[in-house]
Amino acid sequence: MEARVRTFVRERALNRCEYCEREQATSPLIRLQIEHIIPIKHGGGDESENLALACVECNLKKSSDLAGIDPETNMLTPLFHPRRDQWEDHFTWNGLRIVGLTSVGRTTVRVLDLNSTARLRVRLATGRK
Repeated sequence: MEARVRTFVRERALNRCEYCEREQATSPLIRLQIEHIIPIKHGGGDESENLALACVECNLKKSSDLAGIDPETNMLTPLFHPRRDQWEDHFTWNGLRIVGLTSVGRTTVRVLDLNSTARLRVRLATGRK
């Protein structure tokens, strides 16, 4: 992937994870990663519209998943898509916790484990929300 594409993705995301909103400044030892929204194994490519900035936790949890089970409806539901979806339409903050407002939001919170104990500790230590 070209350096200019990586720079574009980081700048577009304002140097924060497009899933959990973790800022690069709160992850000084581990750089936020360029993530394929539609993984290559599912036909996704390296074009900027298929790339998102993700913290290591979100990137590892999402892996090659495209969907998950909504904990409220038990229905198969797509994950949040940072190029098609607006974060505020699917999530809100309740203190340190990210709350899913829609089936996409709830499913993404669950699959990416956005409120794990480790993430809550980081948010508390860095003053996030």
